[in-house]
Amino acid sequence: QVQLVESGGGLVLAGGSLRLSCTASGRTFSSYAIGWFRQAPGKDREFVGASSRSGGNPYYADSVKGRFTISRDNAKNTVYLQMNSLKPEDTAVYYCAAGQRNIWDYWGQGTQVTVSL
Repeated sequence: QVQLVESGGGLVLAGGSLRLSCTASGRTFSSYAIGWFRQAPGKDREFVGASSRSGGNPYYADSVKGRFTISRDNAKNTVYLQMNSLKPEDTAVYYCAAGQRNIWDYWGQGTQVTVSL
């Protein structure tokens, strides 16, 4: 069992930056890939990016590539989502999830990110 808690959301002006954290409980954290997802009002949840178990070679959705960066610290059971050059269309609830082979078994409660003009 893995429990995930996201933090770091908030209100930011367009062009600004935020760093989200996803902290996990449990000693098996390093066994899981961690994915970031987001859901805007009235829209389906969409994939943002993911980190492998080791943290190497993160991959991203085209909509955030070049602006968002995922990093991982297994010693702290934490994965980070650094978001730069934020746009109003990035406004959403952001979730992290843990899983293997792109099957996401565990989800956090989400953190709100609001980007204003």
